This record gives sequence, structure tokens and C-alpha cells, in this order.
Amino acid sequence: MGNSHRKACLGPHPLLVRAWMLSGGNPQGIELLYRSRRGIPTRRRDQPSSPSSHVTCHKMSAKSAINKDLFIPHDEKMLAAVQVKRRTKKKIPFLATGGQGDYMTYICLSVTNKKPTHVSITKVKQFEGSSSFVRRSQWSIDQLRQVNGIDPNRDSPEFDLMFDNAFDQWVAGSSGEKGTFVQVLHHTCQRYRADRKPEFVNCQSRLLGGNSILHSAADSVSSAVQKASQALNERGERLGRVEEKTGDMMNSAQQFADTAHKLAMKHKC
Repeated sequence: MGNSHRKACLGPHPLLVRAWMLSGGNPQGIELLYRSRRGIPTRRRDQPSSPSSHVTCHKMSAKSAINKDLFIPHDEKMLAAVQVKRRTKKKIPFLATGGQGDYMTYICLSVTNKKPTHVSITKVKQFEGSSSFVRRSQWSIDQLRQVNGIDPNRDSPEFDLMFDNAFDQWVAGSSGEKGTFVQVLHHTCQRYRADRKPEFVNCQSRLLGGNSILHSAADSVSSAVQKASQALNERGERLGRVEEKTGDMMNSAQQFADTAHKLAMKHKC
């Protein structure tokens, strides 16, 4: 008999038995006691998660708050938003004084719910120590002339936006965040700009082509509709076959009843 088999026959590990006795049979207590006695590191359920997850959650909650505070009250819907920083420091006029301290900047894309549809790109700021968001600059999508993705051959968080009267160089929080914003912006321009569509230069082809998240979502919805329609058709065919069999059974039952009645009348006579 091998060692592993003999150990299996000896019953529970003594530390597990002791842990069970000390914890009063509590499963979580048994695990913690056993791990501590064996020197196995444990992680409490309330232990804080990684800093990156906190940053992601903060960005998601901030974008939801922006939509709720700035766009929904004006009967608008925010389509996308990206947190950004300037790549180059903006020149401040010599006479400008009295800044409001550090702040976070978001570039937001929104559309009105009522027709005629109006699409806007808005610069939103949140100053340090404040929970509110304020609109700064705003442009119509018709004023957008160019979107520069900086590098079409690799993922990068940098991008430029050129308008009729402004030019900004930005760095997004991540290349993925920038990519999502550029995809939605490109799709929106294709949908709402009938003429003089802005240029999208130095952008990765996957951000502008058929593999965008918007097309993928549309394909998924179409596939789901087709599957549901096919399932309904198959169910209808099965129901039709059941109805046909039911009709045949009813006819057979009626014929049987008629035959039984005739036999009964014959013997009665």
C-alpha cells in the first residue's frame, strides 16, 4: 500500500480537527485557523482591491455622474467620454490670475434626444475638492475638422482634436479608453454628418473599420434575433405537428365512439 493511500485512510488532518474544534464548526473559521497554523497566506474578503481597480471604478462613476448632472437635465444623452490631460502646457496670458487649483478634464460626446438632432463635443472639468462637474468649452460636431490618432501602428493614449477655432493635444488615461472614444466618435460622425465629414488620420484601422465595438454589438444583436426567430419557427413547427396528431387522435376517438354505439344498438335490438 502506498504512502498516499495510507494517509488517506488515517482520516482528517489533525490540524483540521483542531481547527474545527476551536472554530465551533464554522467553515470560514476552520479555513482561517488551518491556514494560519500551516503558514498559508490568507486574504480577507474586505481587503482593499488593487489601485488599478479603484481607478477604473472612479472613472466609471465619474462618467455616470457627468451624464446625470450635465446632459440628462438638458434632454441629452452622453455617447462617450474620455478622461484626458494635455500633452503640452497651455500658454496662460500674462494678466490671467486666480486659478482654481488642480482639476480633471473629460472630453464628452453627446447627442440631443429630440429632433433635429444636435451632436456636441464638450470639455468638462472637475476641480480638486469638488464633487460637481462644470462645462467649459463646447463645439458642434460640424466644427470638428480632424481627429489625429498619432500612431496607426501601435496602441497609444495620445490623440489630437482639431476644430474650426481650436486645436488640442490630449493624452487619455489609457490607450483602450482613447480607442473606445475614437470608435464612438467615428461612428457618430458617419451617422450624423451628411457632408464635410472630419478626417480621421493616423488611427488604427480596427478603430474605424468593421471590427469596431459598435459593429460587433450590432452583429451580436442581429445574431440573437436570428436565433430567437429560428427557435420560434421550430417551436411553431412542433406545435403544428402536435395539433395534427391531436386532430388525428380526435378523429380516431370519434370513429371508435361511433362504432361502439352501433355495436351497442345492434346487441340491444
